[in-house]
Amino acid sequence: MRKAGAGGVGAWGWGMFDTDFYELLEVERTADDKTIKSSYRRLAMQCHPDRNPGCKDSETRFKAISQAYDCLKDPQKRAAYDRFGHAAFQNGAAGAGGAQDFGSFADIFENIFGEFMGGAQGGPRSNAMRGSDLRYDLEVTLEDAYHGKEVELRVDTTVVCEPCEGSGAKPGTQARTCNTCNGHGKVRARNGFFVMEQVCPTCRGAGQVIADPCSRCHGEGRVEKQKSLHVRVPPGVDEGTRIRLTAEGEAGVRGGPSGDLYIFVHVARHAIFEREGNILFARCPVSFTTAALGGTIEVPGLDRQMHSIKIPAGIQSGKQISQRGAGMPVLNGRGHGDMVIQIDVETPTKLNARQKELLEAFRETETGDECPASSGFFQKLKGLWGE
Repeated sequence: MRKAGAGGVGAWGWGMFDTDFYELLEVERTADDKTIKSSYRRLAMQCHPDRNPGCKDSETRFKAISQAYDCLKDPQKRAAYDRFGHAAFQNGAAGAGGAQDFGSFADIFENIFGEFMGGAQGGPRSNAMRGSDLRYDLEVTLEDAYHGKEVELRVDTTVVCEPCEGSGAKPGTQARTCNTCNGHGKVRARNGFFVMEQVCPTCRGAGQVIADPCSRCHGEGRVEKQKSLHVRVPPGVDEGTRIRLTAEGEAGVRGGPSGDLYIFVHVARHAIFEREGNILFARCPVSFTTAALGGTIEVPGLDRQMHSIKIPAGIQSGKQISQRGAGMPVLNGRGHGDMVIQIDVETPTKLNARQKELLEAFRETETGDECPASSGFFQKLKGLWGE
């Protein structure tokens, strides 16, 4: 085959727009789309005007190979060119100087919105459709959420069919381009001003037709299977935390990319602690003597450590004491929240004779100053009665 530009300077002049498109792109007439695209990129890099400033020949050559590629990348245009040559476009898409004649207003509409509508402007579509994403709901304990945990999941999904390696075709055969849509997966019908588009009824949007499907997957390129996965739940996860496992969802149709697996974490209710963000709350009952005299209590944390909480003398129910850094770890970060202990003063319900005797002796010595809130409350009530 004669290489485009093999002549002299005149070969790259305006007359080159009449040169065979295959020669311009330096490919054989039987070249596939991938070869044509690769050759175009190589030639475009060589003669791009930005790389050859002021060179009219390079600019002309760049326009010519761009025109050739615009034709050959489109199956319909390429088919017309293979049959009629340049005459196929003498009254249509491209003139000798590379200018474009859009024809009717409906043609303009179609050119503007063609790619947006998934039409033929960009060449045949891939028949490989992405697999669906999957969701898995995982329940963990609050202790697991604190320390993190390695868990094994069993997920019902689809995987690539091994006999056909995901192609959907019987081993030793291959799919062919759909003749109805020329590989686009969609067909168009013009109705006056509007261009309507619908899924190709022959290939059902795949762009290819499998004449002899794989007996294992029946042409899908994937089969159902339960998959076992080991997942690391990081420390600090909270209710609703989402963990994404890329490409662990359903396998794509006919070799398409796999979807993702999304793990939604649910934290089980704890017997002692409640959580708000990275803060742990716990209600801790203390005896009324400890509340009155003060003291120290030991509270076990989720970090498997005993935390000494100092109780000041005279503490009241509902008072909160914070233990810094004893709360939940920060997800994907550093540090911990706080542990907040709410004091509940417990009144004894079972007293022996000696304890009652001591409390009676204490009551006889009360002046009202020991419990200012109580005495103040009753004084206010008396004031309501005018006493």
